[in-house]
Amino acid sequence: MNMAIRFHEFGSPEVLRWEEIDIAGPGPGEARVRHEAVGVNFVDIYQRTGLYTVPLPAVAGNEGAGIVEAVGDGVTLVKPGDRVAYAGSAGSYCEVRNIAADRLCLLPDDVTFEQGAAMMLKGLTVQYLIRRTYHVQHGDMVVFHAAAGGVGSIACQWLKSLGATVIGTAGSAEKCELALRNGANFCINYRTENIVERVREITNGEGVPVVYDSVGKDTFESSLKCLSPLGLLVSFGNASGPVPPVNLGLLAQHGSLYVTRPSLTTYAAKRSDLEYMAQELFDVVQSGAVKIAISRRYPLKDAAHAHCDLEARKNTGSSILLPH
Repeated sequence: MNMAIRFHEFGSPEVLRWEEIDIAGPGPGEARVRHEAVGVNFVDIYQRTGLYTVPLPAVAGNEGAGIVEAVGDGVTLVKPGDRVAYAGSAGSYCEVRNIAADRLCLLPDDVTFEQGAAMMLKGLTVQYLIRRTYHVQHGDMVVFHAAAGGVGSIACQWLKSLGATVIGTAGSAEKCELALRNGANFCINYRTENIVERVREITNGEGVPVVYDSVGKDTFESSLKCLSPLGLLVSFGNASGPVPPVNLGLLAQHGSLYVTRPSLTTYAAKRSDLEYMAQELFDVVQSGAVKIAISRRYPLKDAAHAHCDLEARKNTGSSILLPH
């Protein structure tokens, strides 16, 4: 028996169903993985609601860690018994699945399955954001929205290790305290403070060269106003909803700005890039520079509860689902 969380229509967390599904042997180029832990991410919600469309019915989820049980023809990257983790491959809310073997990363012995499931999607996202989309250097000052969330918690630690000055934002005093503990130099409580005014105050009116924004609609315009001339807005999520159509003239008005909407799928499309990104992530975790905080653990069958909590901003750090 192989149980999974599936949805047959787009909608609220109530569309998630705990169902038995059949699984065949792995096909050519595939590996069968038995999950030990599964990650929970906002992209799972985007797919469930239909903001990002997927073929229905669909097994929810995009990140997991477990043990390879079998491999299909032509697979040489992994073998049965290997500890592996992955991100960005839809269909992870299940006990067992088949997955393209070239999407799997060997999990170091000193990284647990829970850590693997909690950090792959978020950690690889941070890697491309701060090492490739904008290559953060020692002394750079950056704004990072949702600094106490799963991605933000990893980003604050990693940015600190690079010698950057981090201005985080969060929605409560408690979350700001967490961001500061994780390495942010400043944290703006957006419920009580004006983000743009505080950033301008902290930067002596200059603004910052890069803003990382996973919030979307609610912060897009203020993010532009936080940038220095020729600055870059990295819009990588839609937690508050998608950004509405934008008059490109705003970019000229605010200082010849740049905007990009990157995705992990593109940055990790090549196997060589995925391996390099994962190795950088494993290195900062194994060195202790980045600690993976798991704030909530749920039984896999309670995925709807996990989605409700994530949407309600109840979580800090990462949340995971446990198949057993």
